[in-house]
Amino acid sequence: MELEGFHKCEANYVPLSPVSFLERAAFVYEKASSVIYGDMTYTWKETYNRCIKLASALSILGVNHGQVVAALAPNVPALYELHFGVPMVGAILSALNTSLDPLTLAITLQQLEPKIIFVHHQHIQTVLEAFRVLSLEKPATPPPRLVLISGKHSDTVPSNTLCYNDLLSLGKPDFKIINPNDECDPISINFTSGSTGKPKGAIYSHRAAYLNSLAVIFRYDMRKRPVFLWSVDMFRCNGWCFPWVVAALGGTNICIKEVTAEIIFDSIVIHKVTHLCGSPTILDKIASSKAKEQQPIPSPVDLIVAGPLPPSDIILKVERMGFNIHHGYGMTEALGPMTHTSLRTNNKKENENMIIRCREGTHNILMEDVDVKEPETMISVPLDGKTIGEVVFRGNVIMSGYLKNMEGTQKAFKGGWYRTGDFGVRNPNGDIVIKDRVLDGIVSEGGIVSTLEIEQVIKSHPFIKEVAVVGKPNHIVGQSPSAFVTLKDDCSLSSNDIIKFCEEELLPRNMIPIDVVFGILPKNSTGKILKYVLREKAKTIETITLMNGH
Repeated sequence: MELEGFHKCEANYVPLSPVSFLERAAFVYEKASSVIYGDMTYTWKETYNRCIKLASALSILGVNHGQVVAALAPNVPALYELHFGVPMVGAILSALNTSLDPLTLAITLQQLEPKIIFVHHQHIQTVLEAFRVLSLEKPATPPPRLVLISGKHSDTVPSNTLCYNDLLSLGKPDFKIINPNDECDPISINFTSGSTGKPKGAIYSHRAAYLNSLAVIFRYDMRKRPVFLWSVDMFRCNGWCFPWVVAALGGTNICIKEVTAEIIFDSIVIHKVTHLCGSPTILDKIASSKAKEQQPIPSPVDLIVAGPLPPSDIILKVERMGFNIHHGYGMTEALGPMTHTSLRTNNKKENENMIIRCREGTHNILMEDVDVKEPETMISVPLDGKTIGEVVFRGNVIMSGYLKNMEGTQKAFKGGWYRTGDFGVRNPNGDIVIKDRVLDGIVSEGGIVSTLEIEQVIKSHPFIKEVAVVGKPNHIVGQSPSAFVTLKDDCSLSSNDIIKFCEEELLPRNMIPIDVVFGILPKNSTGKILKYVLREKAKTIETITLMNGH
């Protein structure tokens, strides 16, 4: 029965879209700096006008509602503008990993079928080679039209290639934004990193992007006018939604093409940076920076990382330099980090902090629920910190599905929850602790052994640079740990040294590696270790014959 007087109409319902953040910023923060890149600065009014002209130009080129526009570029202003200009014309943005090789890029473009691809000049050869691969696969299908971001035309690019600024000049300043009819319409497609196989295209909706942007603001207690240093790639979950977050708060985007410790410190001092993000490797960069690269930080800076954390001495060192470190857990399908823990170290309670920092924290305010469930029965595990299950969550900031992959989509949402593929436990206070990927966990003597816990112990050795542990078939116990290790420069260890170190650190017998292999670890284009490759390699290693490291 409908309640008398209830009336849903244009006055009280507008489809949610993060594009509205830019419209408001252009009005409220009109003359404030929006984007700084080297010696170039734009105001929010200028950024809005550029995005309007970009949308108009795309419309003139024939980009229609629901079509895909791809981009391959570092964190430059044009890529920031594409996050607004593309959805303003009703199209879908797919910012691609700049580390893709030509073959993988060709496969990705074949799946996306973009109308246009924007390419920064430093990646043009990769794109042209991908075009060549596509022409061999489908000679009758023309490649997407190319728009070159900075740089000059060369004889090697297609004749219909446009320069970015020339494209903007085609646009009309009075273009009317094409808002989504349904807030669940797609706004972007982000590809997973493919650490366990072929990358998948996660579809984000306007609604999810809007709500997750608000969740980010709550999660990190962000205030108006933040200064955000672009140390996280915009192709990673749309820069964890920060392009839209900064617009919502009228902040300033500091765009940079590469991330070094010197650039981080310079940017903090020159621009008064308040926030930066990235993988935990950014902590290593800062901690290992040379004295000449460092500068005193005038006020605390929030540094948000997601992924396996480095040893506590690195965290302590970065914290002492003036950074407030936040640790997030999430994935592409959840629009980036969706749980949050602040790593506040009390020197008197360092051991306690070691325990706290291993927790994945609590979920954000717009993620309805997070749980750990037995994968088959979907019954919640007890809050005992011991019983392992699969981490699952549901809410309004989850992807809409995988592009052209209904089977994968249905599998991901099986049981009415998003199935993360991660093993975890719940502590008595409700905090979730990630134990491993479902595919990576070692099944030993009827239980699950966490490779992450083994890796954490091994990596605490001062000579270890990187480590990955995988399960190796064992006809007696099921599986046993096999460790693959990269040593730091000018360091030497033997396999027995590492095994003895694990024993001294009191690892249980079933968590001590039965063999250790030294060398460079295989990684995908985003830097994630390919454990499925190591699992195959572990099967071929004779346990008794252990290799020495040099």
